[in-house]
Amino acid sequence: MDFNSSEKSTVGIEVEYGIVDRQTGELVSRSTEILDIIGAGYPGGEHPKAKNELFQPSLEVITGICQTPNEAAYDLAGTLGEIVPLLNERGLALESTGTHPFAEWDELPTTPNPRYDRMLERLQWPAQRLLIHGIHVHVGVRSGDKAVITTNVLAMYLPVILALSASSPYWLGRDTGMASSRTKVFEAMPTTGVPPQLKDWNDYNRLLNALMKAGTIETVKEIWWDIRPHPDFGTVELRMCDGITTLRETATIAAIAQSMVTKIDEMIDAGEEFPLLPDWVLRENKWRASRWGLDCDLIRDQDGTTQPLREQLQEVIDFLTPTAQKLGCVDDLRHALTMAEDGASYMRQRAVVANGGSLIDVVKLLIAETDASFAHYGVAGAVVAQEADGTAP
Repeated sequence: MDFNSSEKSTVGIEVEYGIVDRQTGELVSRSTEILDIIGAGYPGGEHPKAKNELFQPSLEVITGICQTPNEAAYDLAGTLGEIVPLLNERGLALESTGTHPFAEWDELPTTPNPRYDRMLERLQWPAQRLLIHGIHVHVGVRSGDKAVITTNVLAMYLPVILALSASSPYWLGRDTGMASSRTKVFEAMPTTGVPPQLKDWNDYNRLLNALMKAGTIETVKEIWWDIRPHPDFGTVELRMCDGITTLRETATIAAIAQSMVTKIDEMIDAGEEFPLLPDWVLRENKWRASRWGLDCDLIRDQDGTTQPLREQLQEVIDFLTPTAQKLGCVDDLRHALTMAEDGASYMRQRAVVANGGSLIDVVKLLIAETDASFAHYGVAGAVVAQEADGTAP
């Protein structure tokens, strides 16, 4: 398979949202209705930047090819401006977190779609419970070989990015004890998790051909690693993040990704080598980030030396700042430090319950944060029903 190289480290974002009732906080199966309305007039009745997801309460909003994360955030806002007024008329809202706090996956319908039907039939229970939401960030890469090397290097920093986005402490009405329970739900699927360390694009193709020959996958789209090369788009795609309520936080994750990919590209061109961590360290660090989030200690070497994740985050942001300045995304990049200081979504959600609130109140907080963010980015029809806790935009 060829890799459709990108000339620049452009950025694209995909955000998965849940549709919720503003009063009850429950997920509502209205995505097809909304998408049919906004898709009218487009070829095939499909909006180019808004799609169905596996479950009917879910939809995905995607950007075009953008130069900066801020441009991508406003691209998302434009499409959301077509959706939000329709939801307002129906007393509904959007929220994007890794899991809905109390929804029951077996009580909600899936979207009729041949691809989804095949997946559900083949994979059964692991696929049937994928009522989860995430964000995916694509960054352009100039060759397949560079995409493989970049994937290897990014895997070492996966826990830092995951911890910032972690937003799924609750699952099926219970506190899971996790910062990101979505991570563990998705890992039940095959071909997921930390990507294998490959040498080059030929090595990737050998693995791809073996997986297809063995019947493990039918298409390259069924490789669901946390980070993966995307041959069709000419990108590296970061897939490990939970859904995030605000567009600013989404742009920050994209800024980290774009800056990292660009810096790695420069280092490859300079002939620098990248000492990689062993697989057991990568997997253990991902577990720690999904369990304890921002407050975990990460393993730094094969001898077991550890460092607080927050310290590593500071080092990463400082290291990437000159690159982000050249890319025009330094403000969004350094907002990661504010996110860590203010507390990730999993912390804000638990604070609601710790102060006597219910899981319905948690959803109302998520709606308020989303509303405030949409208003800041000029989403048509955006409303702020109540004060969020300062995390927006």
